[in-house]
Amino acid sequence: MRKNLIIALLIAAGILLWLGSGLLFNNSAVEAVPAISEQQRSTQVQTDTDRATVRAAVSQAEKRARILILRGKTDSKRSVDVKAEIAGNVVSRPAERGSRVESGDVLCELAVDDRDVAIAEADAALADAEISYQGSLKLQQRGLQSETAIASAKAKLESAKAQLRRQELNLARTRIVAPFDGVIENLQMNVGDYATPGAVCATLIDLDPMLVRADVTESEVGNMELGARVVGTTSSGAQIVGTLTFIGKQSDPMTRTYPIEITVENDDYSLRSGLTTTAKMQLGDVYAHKVSPALFTLNDAGDLGVRTIDDDNVVEFFKVVIVEDTNEGAWVTGLPDTVNLITVGQEFVLTGETVDPVYPAPSTYETSSE
Repeated sequence: MRKNLIIALLIAAGILLWLGSGLLFNNSAVEAVPAISEQQRSTQVQTDTDRATVRAAVSQAEKRARILILRGKTDSKRSVDVKAEIAGNVVSRPAERGSRVESGDVLCELAVDDRDVAIAEADAALADAEISYQGSLKLQQRGLQSETAIASAKAKLESAKAQLRRQELNLARTRIVAPFDGVIENLQMNVGDYATPGAVCATLIDLDPMLVRADVTESEVGNMELGARVVGTTSSGAQIVGTLTFIGKQSDPMTRTYPIEITVENDDYSLRSGLTTTAKMQLGDVYAHKVSPALFTLNDAGDLGVRTIDDDNVVEFFKVVIVEDTNEGAWVTGLPDTVNLITVGQEFVLTGETVDPVYPAPSTYETSSE
């Protein structure tokens, strides 16, 4: 019994000592831990001072000739399927595929058959009608011929002339000729074939002058003028110099672009139809900045632009338009005349954010990305 009492007293004494230690050291512990509001204020001060550091450079706009890049293809001015107008056997085909021909050259020749005989017959009928008409006129002078008989004789004479002309045309149609100067692209008839009216003898294309067809956007078409000089290069490496001769008035409903045509001299037929062509056309002078393509970025709307810094070191975004792309960089419009371009770190800052810019020495200002 006495032993249990001693143990209970020891336990009670231990508890009292533990409680007493909390009272002695409580004030110092409270003083060591700062208040929550003070922690928040300290964190806020740190955020304001911890700004992103970016590299920037001053860019000054320069006067630049605005160049429009056109991408299209060469195309023949016209292409025609030369067809037979009458029926007959093909007896001659002097032209060959790929050969150059001039207007009036024979492409295919059909058998004459009895067409020369028909001309002789029509010629004789015309002579007879002419004699009859002249006899009627003499009888009229003597008062022996009525006006009705004179009119009938004249009608027969005109009919005989028409018949002769018809037979002459049929004979001429046995020779299928080129309607213009050009190159024979295809030949659909051979000697021995039987041609029917409408059958194709050959496909003739006109390569001089050559056309370059392209499409331009609605923002570009208003700056173009007929007669403008255009220079370019074909996919085969040929250099071309032409003149803008057509600007479409109706846009394509799907692409909202307008067709244009550039006329290029091709008297030696060195240019082929269907070649992919890149051409340049000068649209006038414009003030632009030279920017490295590495500086381009997109905003939330998907617009292409660059990030800059204003006088308060706040990040801004400017949408730009590329007016010329060179090996040294892209010339763009849409920026102020003088602007502070972010050259390094533009992808890690947001519009409206305040940053700490680092500028190069004045003698080494540049706008290329490092």
